[in-house]
Amino acid sequence: MGQKTVRFSDLSGELITRDDTLTRIVIHEHPELGDSPVEIEALADEAAAIEKAALRVAVVEIYFPGEDEPRRVTMEAAAFDELAADRPMSELLLTARPARTARRAKAPAAPRSINYDTLEHAGEPHKGRITEAERELVRDQLDAINDRLVTQGLRTIDPDDPEHAARYGLTGLAVAKAAQGG
Repeated sequence: MGQKTVRFSDLSGELITRDDTLTRIVIHEHPELGDSPVEIEALADEAAAIEKAALRVAVVEIYFPGEDEPRRVTMEAAAFDELAADRPMSELLLTARPARTARRAKAPAAPRSINYDTLEHAGEPHKGRITEAERELVRDQLDAINDRLVTQGLRTIDPDDPEHAARYGLTGLAVAKAAQGG
């Protein structure tokens, strides 16, 4: 006796008869969503309709004076672009400096499939335990890892930050670098 698994689109309830039409959709943000991403399955045509209906948006954090936490805002990219009166937004973004590390920002929940013991993911914010292998990579490759984190739009690792120093075993690294003149 055998078993047969049937799948239905979580969006429409339609039967998914072929594996090549099965599409995985991960929802990261939604007003009804809790703290961590969820995933659903749908037909490829349904997923294509989602992509076609997608808005071009800008997601920004606003740090008002005297407030401890930033305000996160999502707005249409065209409306955000119009705020740049002096020069085009594309030019402004190309010449803007990388964002500074936010001291008290919460780390996003990490998918369990990511291996932080690799140069590709070491140092990325996550709630899991920091392994000795990740600590060693961060200590040995701090500049390269921070360059990657900036490129990905993530917070960088600051050896002068006591939390980062403790988390990645960087205590004394900043002092040693200063003593070397770098």
